[in-house]
Amino acid sequence: MESSLRPADPAAAAAWDVAATVCDPEIPVLTIEDLGVLRRVEVTDAQVQVAITPTYSGCPAMDAIRQDVTAALGAAGYPRVQVSLELAPAWTTDWMSSAGKAKLDAYGIAPPSGRAAVGPVRVGLSVKCPQCSSLNTRELTRFGSTSCKALWVCGDCREPFDYFKVL
Repeated sequence: MESSLRPADPAAAAAWDVAATVCDPEIPVLTIEDLGVLRRVEVTDAQVQVAITPTYSGCPAMDAIRQDVTAALGAAGYPRVQVSLELAPAWTTDWMSSAGKAKLDAYGIAPPSGRAAVGPVRVGLSVKCPQCSSLNTRELTRFGSTSCKALWVCGDCREPFDYFKVL
């Protein structure tokens, strides 16, 4: 998968490609590259340095992601790996790839629509149901199975679904 953040340096690009295979533990159909959580990979003689950004401050998946990145790179022959968290700039759904949004939709989670707000917050009018594509939907609760998702229900097929919030 191509990413504008993928390093041009061949050694760093090879390490990036390994780290990019790590899946999000909460939404296993998405890689950390799909989510835009993988921010930087650098390779020196001494080690591989990887920077990741949490989807929100305090995200409980970050420890698992850090361990999975370290394990994946270790298995690929990189014995010394340092994974650091970068909190600034804050993660935004704008960093998600188009492929990642399509994977969410196929998985039954409505992907974020639009772009993150700068200035006044826009009011969302509807979210397309990932089951039947209806726009006759409503939010049941602002927080779903994780803080980055809301629980919605479709008025046509009556199925509940998660919506990955625009952040």
